[in-house]
Amino acid sequence: MAVDPREKIALFIDGANLYATSKAIGIDIDYRKLLSEFSSKAYLLRANYYTALVEDQEYSSIRPLIDWLDYNGYTVVTKPAKEFTDALGRRKIKGNMDIELCVDALELSSYYDHLILFSGDGDFKALVAALQRKGKRVTVVSTLSTSTPMISDDLRRQADFFMDVAELAKTVGRPQVQRPTEA
Repeated sequence: MAVDPREKIALFIDGANLYATSKAIGIDIDYRKLLSEFSSKAYLLRANYYTALVEDQEYSSIRPLIDWLDYNGYTVVTKPAKEFTDALGRRKIKGNMDIELCVDALELSSYYDHLILFSGDGDFKALVAALQRKGKRVTVVSTLSTSTPMISDDLRRQADFFMDVAELAKTVGRPQVQRPTEA
């Protein structure tokens, strides 16, 4: 990992994207170890986790994770997911947090030297370029180890550094927990 120990770093995690990436490579992220890993490399200024929540559900499977993160060193940024019906009559849920992540990354940029972005979403290419114009270094964390890469080629090319989640999983991953399915 190309982090200078003198740097102030900020972790910005696109929760839905990291979840999909970790599932695609067959691991779960240990978020305690993730904080510890980056805290040991440099001064960790902030760790933000972004996700949309479906508000009308009686139980949300992500709620325990969100609560744990909130109490254990992460700044959790959420918003309600939007539910709609597509042209074919299928129920769809949309919960994009890209704008919130970008605004926060730009607003905080005067306080950190290096942004570590956990997402492969090509929409973040403009954010990475804007931060680089401000003299910031950007590492993008995603994966190339799946049959279909989980990272946009444009985003990977724009970033100063690329870190594969499959490699990071050696220190912060654990085997996926098989949860019983309901009958």
